[in-house]
Amino acid sequence: MKGSIPDTPARQGAVVGIGRTAYSSNSGRTPLGMAVEACRAALSDAGMAASEVDGLATFSLGDSARSEEVAYGLGIEGTSFNLDINGGGNAAVQVVTQAIVAVEAGLCEAALVYRSLNGRSGRRYGRFDESSEEISANQQFGSPHGYMVPAQWFAMWAQRYLQTFNAPEETFGHVAVTFRRHAQNNPHAVSREPLTMEEYLRGRWISKPFRVYDCARETDAAVALLITTRERARDLRQPPIITLGSAEHAGSGGYFDTWPDMTHMYSHHAGPLLWKRTGLAPGDIDVACLYDCFTYTALVTAEDFGFCAKGEGGDFFARGAATYGGDVVINPHGGLLSEGYAHGINHHYEAILQLRGQAGQRQVKDAKLGLVSAGVGNLGGAMIYAAD
Repeated sequence: MKGSIPDTPARQGAVVGIGRTAYSSNSGRTPLGMAVEACRAALSDAGMAASEVDGLATFSLGDSARSEEVAYGLGIEGTSFNLDINGGGNAAVQVVTQAIVAVEAGLCEAALVYRSLNGRSGRRYGRFDESSEEISANQQFGSPHGYMVPAQWFAMWAQRYLQTFNAPEETFGHVAVTFRRHAQNNPHAVSREPLTMEEYLRGRWISKPFRVYDCARETDAAVALLITTRERARDLRQPPIITLGSAEHAGSGGYFDTWPDMTHMYSHHAGPLLWKRTGLAPGDIDVACLYDCFTYTALVTAEDFGFCAKGEGGDFFARGAATYGGDVVINPHGGLLSEGYAHGINHHYEAILQLRGQAGQRQVKDAKLGLVSAGVGNLGGAMIYAAD
């Protein structure tokens, strides 16, 4: 292990169960049904009865099932803690942090955190109706020109990055190729076909400089985590995974276009705060699951968190520093780009699996500390998990 893990109190929250559905392009199911399945799988994984759960937390963009509905579907008579955050992948760390805080504060004894969505067959974040009531605030200025979806917004950020650092067009391709290589050892991944740099460069344009391989693979999926106290975890099936700290940052009023420097993101602020709160450093991390809705976001997050210097992310991935035998293994499951876009909750699943030593062929040797990030642009956060 690279870093030391401090002593923690028994009341500290711990992840004791994980569950998920199959990932597909057409589930043929409701988000409620998938959420209940993933939550039941997490309970079974831990060996805990649903009757012990008294808290649920989730996040969505109006495309999922509310916590009260999922509790009812699980046969839970009532809960004392419910949290439904309105947000996309930027909330995938925040929601877990809040559930852990609720357990530690005694607001509940056991909480299920889940994200469920038909991200491919149902309502898709990358599709926008110009007559929709969702057009509001600063979007009213871009929407008449067809500037309406994340792939367009963050293509602007990515183009600024390439121009600022005079980076070649292969820069983001190194991220896509690395994560696809990792996904080949993940039977759960939706994209496992080999990807070469030549194939990446031949990929069709989505919004320049983003090619199709720069964009996350939209997916129908549900993932759940079960959180309880370390004391309760002693009697459960799986080794508890604890958290050592988290950090969030939101800026520019939530408006992507008013961020002052598009060569870095929220992680420029959340990263130093996380290292300060935990007393750890990038060199201590064994596995990092970095939010990769686009190749750009994973590359810049790696830079902002100090895994490499600013402007050197392309070379960092190209020379193998982000894979097995390198400095840190980033997204061993293939990430959102190749495993599937479950809005980042699957990053938590992978981190827990790695720290348990249960990741099979893609297992990172002696993994004890894992970083999970969530977010893009000016909104997001990160947390560090540790094997107890």
